[in-house]
Amino acid sequence: MMGFLFLHAQVVLFGFLCVSCFSSAEVAESNRLSYVGQNFGAGSLKCNSLCKYYVGVLNKQTMQMEVHNAVLFNMQPVIPGETSTTKPQDTSQSYRDKVDLLIETFGTNKQKRALASRRLNQVGSNALQTAVAKAATSVIEKKGLEALQQEVIQTESQETLASHLPPCNPNASKREDVYPFDELLSPVELAALEQPGSKMAALTKEELQKMRDEGGSLSVVKHLESMPSEGEARERIARCAFYLSLLLKLASQKSIPRKFGYDEGCPRIIQNKLFRTFTVESFNNGRVQNIVSTSMRAKLAAYSLALLLHMGHMTADLSLLHRDLGLTEAKMTEIAKSMGLSLIKPARAKWDEAALSDEHRQATVVLPLVKYDKFVERRKRKKMH
Repeated sequence: MMGFLFLHAQVVLFGFLCVSCFSSAEVAESNRLSYVGQNFGAGSLKCNSLCKYYVGVLNKQTMQMEVHNAVLFNMQPVIPGETSTTKPQDTSQSYRDKVDLLIETFGTNKQKRALASRRLNQVGSNALQTAVAKAATSVIEKKGLEALQQEVIQTESQETLASHLPPCNPNASKREDVYPFDELLSPVELAALEQPGSKMAALTKEELQKMRDEGGSLSVVKHLESMPSEGEARERIARCAFYLSLLLKLASQKSIPRKFGYDEGCPRIIQNKLFRTFTVESFNNGRVQNIVSTSMRAKLAAYSLALLLHMGHMTADLSLLHRDLGLTEAKMTEIAKSMGLSLIKPARAKWDEAALSDEHRQATVVLPLVKYDKFVERRKRKKMH
């Protein structure tokens, strides 16, 4: 690739070679100023090494062009009496700092206002970080690092359990108001359960025994067998029993179909409540599915326990509930303790009656609610023989 430069005016060029640094400089003079160009350093041009340049000088007398090899230089004026040393480039500045300098010098008013606002926010953020660091250091020095770590672990565990518990009023004056019934089933939802509740109330003893033999929900069967004979209390227990059966059935499944509870006559408002409260959405093969995660199973257990408390005069059978839910007894006990319930274990029967009776652990509401200390289980080492 070649480049041509045609000169119509005669210019005197002086060249010299600097042996020490193997670099060259060109000097050009005019009637007013002197110009100097360098092929190294910050003032040099970044020319393409693959290009070759030529200069053509026209002789006006003979009108012939003479072509000579040429090198491009960035000619800068030199004022007599001033040094021509170039300031080294500041490599300590970041790209952001360089852009900010350009905005300060050549930016628009909008860019300058944005720059000033960002710098003010940066100063406020730095001041806040410094204050937080000082406060954290003082707290650590007073309480100690181990005590703070233990508090963080306890707080996280309490928050995890609290997110799965039904709404609670620990300062309630009545036991029935600790876990309000309207938060479990609103009046509209309870009224919508009239028809399926009447079907539950109409079950005969033979049908209830069949449910028990086929492995049905024992908590539901127990309350249906001991329902009041008539009145609003009977209707209320029957509707709650139907809703409880849906909760227990929901806990036994992983992927929930959209027609969940349709065969049992579940109202649409109750179906929407179950999907909204106790399931999470997941994508599978390009489709949205509602699944019951592990955390949602714990939430189902807590809401079922709160519902059983209202059905059993603020007392619930934990042993039957953990069997119906498919949870371990330890997990069910942990949920009951997180709800602040008092645990009642019946006295042991005599040796001849123990084989005929099962021990059922009960949970009841006692005011004020019980605050349990977090228990950390230590596994025993297996002895080597």
